[in-house]
Parts: sequence; C-alpha cells; structure tokens
Amino acid sequence: MLAYIKGNVIAKVKDDLVIKTGDLGYRISVSPLIFAETMVGSEIQLFLHEQARENAIELYGFKNLDELDLFESLLSVSGVGPKSALAILGLSSAAAVRQAISRGEADTLTKVSGVGRKTAERIILDLRNKVGSLAVDNEVSGGSDEVNALMALGYSAMQAREALAKVDGKITDSGERVKAALKNI
Repeated sequence: MLAYIKGNVIAKVKDDLVIKTGDLGYRISVSPLIFAETMVGSEIQLFLHEQARENAIELYGFKNLDELDLFESLLSVSGVGPKSALAILGLSSAAAVRQAISRGEADTLTKVSGVGRKTAERIILDLRNKVGSLAVDNEVSGGSDEVNALMALGYSAMQAREALAKVDGKITDSGERVKAALKNI
C-alpha cells in the first residue's frame, strides 16, 4: 500500500498531477486547491490514499495528515465518493471544512457540485461528533461574534472564518479583529 510520495511534478492532466519519483510516474488526484497552486517542474510531497477498484487502482494526494484524515472520514459517509470528498476539501482548508461540519453549515457543503442538501446533512450528522471533538477552534481563530459581524456585512461564514484565521494573533480586541479581517477579504 502506498502512503507517501515525494517527487517532481512532470504534468498536470485534468484534475490530476503526474509525479515522477525514481523512474516511475504516478498519476495522483488532488483537491482543486492543491492542483491550482502546484506548478509543473516543482517538487512536491503528498500523503496518499490508495483506492483499489475492480478495474483500477487510484491514488489521492494530500499536503498533510489532517487533510488525509478528513478525506477518509468523508469517504465513510454513505453517498460520498472520492471525487466529492476531494471537491469538499477544495472548499477551503481542512480546518475550515471541519469547522463548517461541526457547526452544521450544510449550505457551505452544498456549494460542491454533486453534493445536495441531503448528502450535506448526512455528512454533518455522521461527522459532527468526530470533527467536533477536535480542537478546530484553535486552528481557525475567530469567535462567533466576530464571524456574525462579518456575516452581517454580507460575507459567508466560510469567508469570515478564513479572513479571521489570517488576523495577527496579537490582536485581541474583537472590533480590531473584524477590521483586520475585512482587510483580508
């Protein structure tokens, strides 16, 4: 079973990367975020999930073990396949996706093509306790009052959390954090 790869990106094919290591090239499916930020010719290292099917063995790559863990958790939900799980990871950071699940934000998950309301609710129902038990709030800073303030200005919860995550940790006043977050949007 393959679990990790380090090599050079020699091609980008559809939504996959072809990574050469030694004399072999591996075609690995990655999230839209990883695909967009990776350049042909660059060196990359990925943690892998290997999926064996009747007629193919597919590889899925992730920047860190947290993304891999979330991907595998998403696969455990009935109706969520590898492509949908990758697309969900493409919404934002793994921490922000975990936060959306733990807060029950089905609307965030339905932004993914192929994930309808029922599937989003099933993901939340099945994974809320699993991801809620992690210290997600430490990874994505910003209290609910700050998120609510940004949402009142017309931003989505995901946009608000991402902007707040970029705010300098030295800023502790909520009003100042919201102002700084607005500069990040």
